[in-house]
Amino acid sequence: MKEKNKYRIFLSPPHQSGQELEYFNRVLQENWLAPGGMQVEQLESQLKNIANRKYCVALNSGTAALHLALKALKVGPGDFVFCQSFSFVATANPIAYVGAHPIFIDSEATTWNMDPALLEEAIVDLHHKNIRPKAIIYAHIYGMPALVKELLRISQTYQIPIIEDAAEALGSSIDGKSVGQFGDISILSFNGNKVVTTAGGGALLTDDEEIAHKALMLATQARSLNEGYQHTEVGYNYRMSNLSAALGQAQLGMLKKWVNQKRNIFQSYQRINASDLQVEWIDEVNGIYANRWLSVFLFRNHATMLEAMETLLKNGIESRRFWMPLDKMGIYRIQKAYLTGMASRLFELGICLPSGVGLTVDEQQEIIHLLSH
Repeated sequence: MKEKNKYRIFLSPPHQSGQELEYFNRVLQENWLAPGGMQVEQLESQLKNIANRKYCVALNSGTAALHLALKALKVGPGDFVFCQSFSFVATANPIAYVGAHPIFIDSEATTWNMDPALLEEAIVDLHHKNIRPKAIIYAHIYGMPALVKELLRISQTYQIPIIEDAAEALGSSIDGKSVGQFGDISILSFNGNKVVTTAGGGALLTDDEEIAHKALMLATQARSLNEGYQHTEVGYNYRMSNLSAALGQAQLGMLKKWVNQKRNIFQSYQRINASDLQVEWIDEVNGIYANRWLSVFLFRNHATMLEAMETLLKNGIESRRFWMPLDKMGIYRIQKAYLTGMASRLFELGICLPSGVGLTVDEQQEIIHLLSH
């Protein structure tokens, strides 16, 4: 069976606002399809306003944004970078791109994100070993904001630059402030499965003019803007296209509505017969507002989780296991890690359920029925 015909209900398919063709036509009329352009500038302006940032550089992926963030912070070969272990591999790969080494930090139980206490313990331990990491990368997993206040305090106390990986969290907030402003640099992703998509894209956000200038230069092949086609260092082809930005603009106006729909989907899943399944989830605490990009739950044991996935698969319904802890992956297993076992527990018990904005009430009721019997 071909993969595209395997499911009739998908995990997180893209959704359309109805304005996409209008925005595409604008780009076609301008005849500017290449990277950069008016639509890119307008999207950057909108993202700056949402995240209350001074600078935004629109790029062709969130991974590119993380790569440029590390380059802008002068992280290079032989350096060390703290990295959340419970995350998609793209959080760690840019560390390898620049020749640095990740030091993985396990999750806490409140938000399933980087454990601040464990991070501080790692900093103190490494200080005694004369190791001073150059940066911290934390994530808002599945759209649930991390314990940002504690992480920022640690960053400031030990003077280690911090990067906010908000790839999964556009539309989430902390104390009424949008994600994307909680770090020296923040990154977003607009991959096809995110709340808002540009088909493939990302953005780097910062309040530091020098960092923004460096990121933009590197994203455009490190071309000197004042000297024609002069290149003083190796750059990258990372700039977002005008066409992709137009798609993003057509979608961005629906952000609040779509986040509300995703939150409603999550709340409906909470009505799953807990007495039968004994599922658990994370609640919002300490001023946290989650976009619920994916509706995620833990089962009572590994076998029950696998059984639930198999039941859904037999009925043409897509589900996914949680991210494998990055410290458990073969490519990163030899790296340093500070662990409590939390990320491993999440991986063993966790499941992501269909969470697309287009999920109908009947489809969700079918999923709930299958999991409750």
